[in-house]
Amino acid sequence: MHASAAKPKVVVVGGTYVDMALRCEEIPQAGQVAPGSGVKYVVSGPGPNQAAEAALCGCEVKLISKVGGDCFGEAATQYLAARDVDTSLVYVAEAKYTGLVVTLVNAAGENAVCEYAGANAALMPQEIEEAEGAIGDAAVCLIHGGLPQETIVKAIRCAEMHGTKVILNPARPMSTGGQAEGYPVEYFGADILIPNLYEAAEIAEQGPAVSIQHVKLLGTDLVARGAACVIITMGRRGCMVVDRDGTDQIAAFSVEVVDQTGRGDAFAGALAAFCAVGGDVREAAKFASAAGALACTKYGAMESMPKKAEIIELLQREDMG
Repeated sequence: MHASAAKPKVVVVGGTYVDMALRCEEIPQAGQVAPGSGVKYVVSGPGPNQAAEAALCGCEVKLISKVGGDCFGEAATQYLAARDVDTSLVYVAEAKYTGLVVTLVNAAGENAVCEYAGANAALMPQEIEEAEGAIGDAAVCLIHGGLPQETIVKAIRCAEMHGTKVILNPARPMSTGGQAEGYPVEYFGADILIPNLYEAAEIAEQGPAVSIQHVKLLGTDLVARGAACVIITMGRRGCMVVDRDGTDQIAAFSVEVVDQTGRGDAFAGALAAFCAVGGDVREAAKFASAAGALACTKYGAMESMPKKAEIIELLQREDMG
């Protein structure tokens, strides 16, 4: 990334959750009670994680999200503010609970997860309208798709109207009832789509990609449908950048993998930060890949987000190697 006198501005639109992890010898079956051996609460979700990563990369970051009128909602906003994320556009649904993910982890490391959307399902288009000034003022609007469909569409249109670059993490939208919906056509208006292999295949209405050639075809299909650029993340195989200039595979970085939980969010947040100061999209993808790799070297999601200096150091080490 290039140095700049003023901090580049990024707006992140994404869900906020509190992740509650419970450790137990065995995951209980229906009707059973299992004694727990440990518990941990952390603020998580694509909104907070990606916003925190963009902030760690030196950006002025505002998060558009929604929490409940409970102690978890208050804790989430305080946690984010302490990480230099502007929470003035994190709305509160007083009558709802904050999104919650409960994970039971047994002695073998296997887990069972229950996810409750909570206040995330109540983030409405009119709240995006209220945040229009911030979106218009930003260089990049990074959007995660796991929100109500009409809200995502509104955010994409708002950013496009103001000429703000849209980076879209195309998770399947939820309906206001919390159920999944199809992919809206507005997804293809994004400047950069960043699906994983599964999402890319689903959006392109094809089977899952196995070979690198198939991944290239998936990306080409999505560009043909209107996306200016598609970066398909492929885990240990790196990522594939596809646009009208061609296709390029960015190799994965060699690191000791401890926990892959925050990989995708680190990638998205770092990509938004790089794009906020301009530069080549392939260089941006390489920078983001380094961030994703570093997130795998620590446990947790928010706690594993790397700093800009760490990303640059890994890039330099790779270049020297």
